[in-house]
Amino acid sequence: MRTAMLWFRQDLRLADNSALHDALKQFDRVVMVYVHAPCELGEWSPGEASQWWLHHSLSSLESSVQKLGGRLIIRSGSSLEQLSDIAKQAQVNTLFFNRAYDPILVERDREIVHSFKNIGIKCREYNGLLLFNPEHISTQTGSPYRVFTPFWNKFQSLFQLEQPLPVPNQLNHAYCSLDSTSIDDLGLLSQIRWYDKLHQYWQPGEDAAQDKLESFLSQNLIAYSALRDRPDVNGTSLLSPHLHFGEISPRQLLWRSRIVANSSIPGLLQALETFTKELVWREFAYYTLHHYPRIIGEPLNERYRNFPYAKNREDLLLAWQTGRTGFPLVDAGMRQLWESGTMHNRVRMIVASFLTKNALISWKRGARWFLDTLVDADLASNTFNWQWVAGCGADAAPFFRIFNPISQSQKFDPVGKYIKQWLPELARMPQRYIHEPWKMPAAVQKDFKIFIGKTYPSPIIDLKQTRQTAIDLFQRHVKTGV
Repeated sequence: MRTAMLWFRQDLRLADNSALHDALKQFDRVVMVYVHAPCELGEWSPGEASQWWLHHSLSSLESSVQKLGGRLIIRSGSSLEQLSDIAKQAQVNTLFFNRAYDPILVERDREIVHSFKNIGIKCREYNGLLLFNPEHISTQTGSPYRVFTPFWNKFQSLFQLEQPLPVPNQLNHAYCSLDSTSIDDLGLLSQIRWYDKLHQYWQPGEDAAQDKLESFLSQNLIAYSALRDRPDVNGTSLLSPHLHFGEISPRQLLWRSRIVANSSIPGLLQALETFTKELVWREFAYYTLHHYPRIIGEPLNERYRNFPYAKNREDLLLAWQTGRTGFPLVDAGMRQLWESGTMHNRVRMIVASFLTKNALISWKRGARWFLDTLVDADLASNTFNWQWVAGCGADAAPFFRIFNPISQSQKFDPVGKYIKQWLPELARMPQRYIHEPWKMPAAVQKDFKIFIGKTYPSPIIDLKQTRQTAIDLFQRHVKTGV
């Protein structure tokens, strides 16, 4: 009997999985494998929040595979060694897998493909993570796009949405004796169970992803354009970790969204376009990483290569990480991140601007912290968005665009609902002071038992002064090269 191997990676789902679909269609038996190889991810490997998600996502996948009569083989160690061992034992003819885009994984996959071809095993690679292969979009001169709007226009002119593939009816696996470790033995869950609180906010897995999509489409899509920038309301899809781990595909999101938006309800088509642009912004992040893999460690704009970020400011970094800067919207965002493993997208931009421009701490320090604490720690999007805010990436915000956390708070969290949710020490604060607590008179502080500098910190920096310092540095270094 002809046997194939399906290598699960960032595609932990059974529906709309082209690699799995073709393996089952073309071969008598399919061995389904997941290899845990954190050492192959290098210095940008995700942190414990992502590992928590991975543990439960794998558990969900294993259960789904078993229900359909299959078996998920779990291994740890070198991907090449483990896959080669399984291929030899199961007499595999072809390896099927969905493509990865992290530069270090691209190189690893090339080595595996080369090694397998040398021993007569074919390799079939698919795109299960994105709507479009990055090499299929280019400018008229053949160079990569570095600005989103023309990329978006080209994407629209080329992209044709196909119907997602269904869940297989059954999963046949190779009936040979293959060793498999347990998911628990992968050590994804830290002994310090700080992540137990994540269960309050998330349910990983393919079924949960589908439920979240349907909930978003029925409740939030109609107001998506108007509310997606408001952290104080439930206006986003919250699907990013499900997308990152491949529990749901962007094609599934877009297909179901278009079906819903084809109704006669006013405003849905505009909301769909806005939502689609957000999905394509994610594509643009992967596209940029594909064409410029060096950006994981250095800015895309080389004028920022030696930008004089502040050094020895661990005090500022720690205050930012722990949500103790004295600026409520910044602190609320950082506390939300630590508590729930996510942060509202608008607030992500604000806290990133605060770190890189007001505090003048390198975007790499912030990107590393996000990878450590986000459940949707995605190297492509994380790197791209941090460089965008810092002004040194593709289609980047101008360096002089520095988000003011006070005005942003007043505009997007007007009554302080988001702030009070994540900063319980300010829960009783009068609304008139919620955006600038340091302006609260001493008598009012006493009445409400909120003491600035004690129960809640005073601002650690002067926004106006640090903004001007950042702009002056930009003028001297980036524009003049000094």
